Amino acid sequence: MQLISTQICKTSDIGVNNNLFGGRMLSWMDEAGATLASFKALSTNMITLKMDEVIFERPVKVNDHIRIYGKVAHVGTSSLSLYLEARRFNFVSHIEELVCSTKILFVNIDDEGHSKPINETVRKKLIQSVKEQNK
Repeated sequence: MQLISTQICKTSDIGVNNNLFGGRMLSWMDEAGATLASFKALSTNMITLKMDEVIFERPVKVNDHIRIYGKVAHVGTSSLSLYLEARRFNFVSHIEELVCSTKILFVNIDDEGHSKPINETVRKKLIQSVKEQNK
């Protein structure tokens, strides 16, 4: 998987029980995913269509360092499904622990907001890349 984004949990990110607010994590993952989808599809018009279930495996506290990783899971005609993981990174031990994971579906749109196909050459390369990573 590819490192897409890093975040530091700040006091302003904290919700109840002194943990990272779940909505903030979802926002971070959506933004990181949109960045990866746009990069992979060579399009600045990739929008979020669907986010699958997210289970928060462990808490995130103030000053925790979060790394978000992703990979293309599926390629459609106008869409990309990405698998994303958020991991808490410990600077002292260099250990990463899974915080949460999900799949997000992004769709390429035109100026009117309608779905449009991903460039065919790009799409074929993405499909080949997914096949190779699943060997």
